[in-house]
Amino acid sequence: MAPSPAPIPLLPPSPDSDPSTTTSTDTATCQCCRHPAPRSRTVVTAEGSTVCHTCLRAWYWMCPGCCQWNRDATACRNGCHPANCRCTACPVDTDDDAYDDDGVGCDCGDGCDGLVHDYGYKPWPVFHGDGPTFFGPEIEVAAPDHRWRSCAQLAQSRLGALGYLKQDSSIASGFEIVTHPMAYDWAIAHFPWTLLDHLRQAGCQATSDTGIHIHVSRAGFGSAGHVYRWIMFIHRNRAQVIALAGRSSPQWAAFTADDRRAAKDHAKGAHGPNRFRAINTCNHDTFELRIFAGSLDADRVQAALAFTAATVEYTRGLTIADITGRSGWTWARFAAWTATQPGYRPLTRRLRALGHLTDPGHLGDSGLRDGVGGPIQHTSMGGQPCAYSPSSPTA
Repeated sequence: MAPSPAPIPLLPPSPDSDPSTTTSTDTATCQCCRHPAPRSRTVVTAEGSTVCHTCLRAWYWMCPGCCQWNRDATACRNGCHPANCRCTACPVDTDDDAYDDDGVGCDCGDGCDGLVHDYGYKPWPVFHGDGPTFFGPEIEVAAPDHRWRSCAQLAQSRLGALGYLKQDSSIASGFEIVTHPMAYDWAIAHFPWTLLDHLRQAGCQATSDTGIHIHVSRAGFGSAGHVYRWIMFIHRNRAQVIALAGRSSPQWAAFTADDRRAAKDHAKGAHGPNRFRAINTCNHDTFELRIFAGSLDADRVQAALAFTAATVEYTRGLTIADITGRSGWTWARFAAWTATQPGYRPLTRRLRALGHLTDPGHLGDSGLRDGVGGPIQHTSMGGQPCAYSPSSPTA
């Protein structure tokens, strides 16, 4: 029997402080390292302990069943998964010992030879482009049984160090293409887009069992209010978002009334009940937009990436005046705004093909205002960003 894990080292508590108390309304004391941390950078674990993000990464794992954090080498407190569970949903150790002795190949799980990794494989991220907003596409690919390995080799050879391949339980034969975090304009310029067509020519497909998920860094949002506006914009325009995404998927990417009601809590850092939601809020450093149908068409994948980036920027400066006086919540207003942003042309083409694009010329004097930004010209609609309140016109 393997020896019991060493206890987590705890610093002695300060004689004049209770570790469960907060040092201010915005600060909490980590019950692992006993150091104060911004409340937004702490999480309440399944045991009810308040733990900072640093200790969380070092000593805890997230149960995929309930999205709660548990001590390493212990079973989920809620009884979902046992300790060291090897199911495809559970994470695996990705420290240095996940590689063999000579540093070649991967030993991250049964059947992994360094080409297609277990689902829980997560190498240290390498960021590409200028932040703080980064995106991480996950493209699920169905491959023929008899050509599965050659298709995976093709994908990895084209990806190089930009990404890696993972198993996914939703795909009977195939793999998931995962990239390291990329800035939007960097991704459009540098992702090997012709790879998708080459995979299609090799016999790979996008099927009803495949999808595209796009992670966006939480650090790219300006405030909790910004997160709230982004979540609410997507929920308020559910029908149009589903049409753009190309699928409705209650099993893998559900829109729920509970999630819409919980938008304010999720904006403040609360995690959702599971990851199979339209917006997965379970991840520590990212939100995951899971809504998109699978595709090996570069234009469709670029449109999905552009939609994610565009909604983040559109809601960044959305104001109460925009919402109440300029129809800022509406899909037509968003579509017209994208037409003024050259960097989002993949999205504009998709919106035009769907008949969703409104000509900004007939929006009147209350139309979109010029703004400043980087290469993509991320333009707000003017005014002060709106606050988030369930009773306000922004809800």
